[in-house]
Amino acid sequence: MKKIFWIIALCATVTAVACSSAKKNTAESKGDFVTVRDGKFYIGDSVYRFVGTNFWYGPILASEGRGGDRKRLARELDLLQENGINNLRILVGGDGDEGLASHISPVLQTAPGVYNDTLLAGLDYLMAELERRDMKAVLYLNNAWEWSGGYSAYLQWAGKGKAPIPSVDGWSAYMDYVRQFVTCDSAKQLSYNHVRNIVSRVNAVTGKPYAESPAIMAWQVANEPRAFAEDSLQKRAFADWIRTTARIIKDNDPNHLVSTGSEGKHGCEQDIALWEEIHNYPEIDYGILHLWPYNWGWVGKETLLSGVDSACIKAVEYITPHSDMMKRARKPLVLEEFGYPRDSMSFTPGTPTEGRDKFYEYVFSLVEKGDLIDGCNFWGWGGYADPAHVVWEPGDEYVCDPAQEEQGLNSVFAKDNKTLAIISRIARNISTK
Repeated sequence: MKKIFWIIALCATVTAVACSSAKKNTAESKGDFVTVRDGKFYIGDSVYRFVGTNFWYGPILASEGRGGDRKRLARELDLLQENGINNLRILVGGDGDEGLASHISPVLQTAPGVYNDTLLAGLDYLMAELERRDMKAVLYLNNAWEWSGGYSAYLQWAGKGKAPIPSVDGWSAYMDYVRQFVTCDSAKQLSYNHVRNIVSRVNAVTGKPYAESPAIMAWQVANEPRAFAEDSLQKRAFADWIRTTARIIKDNDPNHLVSTGSEGKHGCEQDIALWEEIHNYPEIDYGILHLWPYNWGWVGKETLLSGVDSACIKAVEYITPHSDMMKRARKPLVLEEFGYPRDSMSFTPGTPTEGRDKFYEYVFSLVEKGDLIDGCNFWGWGGYADPAHVVWEPGDEYVCDPAQEEQGLNSVFAKDNKTLAIISRIARNISTK
């Protein structure tokens, strides 16, 4: 009898030790997650600030199918790390039909809930590589714009007719169409299903749920979500959709941060109170801004150099009220998209970037100071790519400029030595503070 009791006691002790060890390991892994406290990002007990980039095509490059190139991926990640760029904003989407004009290819979600398994395997591989390298990713799950599907794909699947293509049918027709998204319950439900499918995924390479990955900084509701209308009912539907999506993410992954993907006031129909509302939701962990001096008319083709100082002033004027709102909310603020064309609107890697470099250096200095923004992701990373055409064609190497834009216009390439030197210097200064 004593022997039986001794065995039972020993088993209980072993079980307790195992449980304690499991809890310890979980706690240790959570120490690698990015958290928010008192209006700042933290990893463990250290404040986290960053200079990162947009790398939307990472999962395609990481795949073993069409568009995949794991050797290039390794070179890109090596070069990014060498320059202190350890935060990547990545698309987990690509929805709708293959072969559409101005649309990425290959497509991840070819029909509601029907996925290209090769691309999902690419996503798994990419995330495993980021974990191994101690890099962070922001993963966005939808898109208001046509280049990856998103709004327009879900509406078409929901029976709202064929989605217009801006390059064919015009921007007015496109925006009139996607305006329906935030009020279309069936389209939104399809988007919620995609969110659940991805956020609850188990990585086939690491064997761990994505919810346990230290490589994920945050999930993001969408790229540049908009209401696409100024009436109060439309704005209310938009805000409710943002919050519902964020809740679904939190329900499936309580470990990671959630962000909106908003452009700021510009993406909320110039209603900064709406931007403040959606970023004050408890399900949203930090504020998001985008900033495009050329696209927004702050500079023109003839003033890319002479207009840089003015663009910097307007950038601070745009950022400041958003920053003030996040300070009141005790949340960080990230400028996760900003771009500036090459001098003379050139697209070729290695061509002059004097205007861009000056604008970049100014934006990076705002992260370094830390009083307005806590991190940034420039748009975007072209790395070792050598664009074959001004307009992307199947088989071309991927750059960060999506298919509807001139290939190389806003991308930073490995040949852009002056730009990389600026990025590297400030990124390293931030990491040592």
